[in-house]
Amino acid sequence: MDLLLVIKAIIMGIVEGITELLPISSTGHLILAADVMNFLSRDKRVVFEIFIQMGAMLAIVWEYRVKIFSSLAGAVRPGIERNLFINVAIAFFPAALVGFLFSDFIRTVLFSPYVVAGGFIVGGVIIMWVEKYAYAPRLDDMDRISYADAFNVGLCQCLALIPGTSRSGATIIGGMYFGLSRRASTEFSFFLAIPMIGAASLYALWEAREQMEIEDMGILAIGFITSFFVTFAVMRALLRFVSKHTYMAFAWYRIAFGLLVLATAYTGVINWSV
Repeated sequence: MDLLLVIKAIIMGIVEGITELLPISSTGHLILAADVMNFLSRDKRVVFEIFIQMGAMLAIVWEYRVKIFSSLAGAVRPGIERNLFINVAIAFFPAALVGFLFSDFIRTVLFSPYVVAGGFIVGGVIIMWVEKYAYAPRLDDMDRISYADAFNVGLCQCLALIPGTSRSGATIIGGMYFGLSRRASTEFSFFLAIPMIGAASLYALWEAREQMEIEDMGILAIGFITSFFVTFAVMRALLRFVSKHTYMAFAWYRIAFGLLVLATAYTGVINWSV
């Protein structure tokens, strides 16, 4: 196996692991990293990104495995376990439906560098506004989220279908706007990532099935494993961070990254269409 390709796969896995759960959009960062490194062809890159996203999802499953399995086991009777299971299902449904109905439109019309840049910048401004003017937490425990709260967060997750918006950013900041504490909103966003990434990955994997080749399994495994461990570390670090800090730093970063997208797209330095 080519050593340089292995290094590039590890870097891509690191980028996915760092950005998937932070409110900064993994998509834009993966495009930037892949373009700078000239990483794989477009078709093979799609398959690779599916695998590293699944690595990120399984890191969440592993971290919360006890809670997940207890929720599944308790789903047949009233209680906190069933409420969490139902809340995740409620929040998952709106974005899943909108994504299924408009996936072609999103890929062909919305995925432009200017939409991506706009998503970054507008998202950063919204984070600033929520943190400064609209953050009034009434719930500090994810297990106490109501069905209405879950549905509202699910509606916010629909915004993440706009490239550059960030799924985690939409759900975390949306949750904070509707009264969840930073920690409760962040943890609920983690749980929502499981069905969203899982469903999107399976669908994308099916569509890209003809691009999968047995000789690619090694590089896919490297990206998957790297993404798993980096996501695992970032997940724990983020929960420690939000216990003492706001999301303002991420807002400024989003705005700066959005301006970078605009500049590189205008000059043609980065090919943001892939």
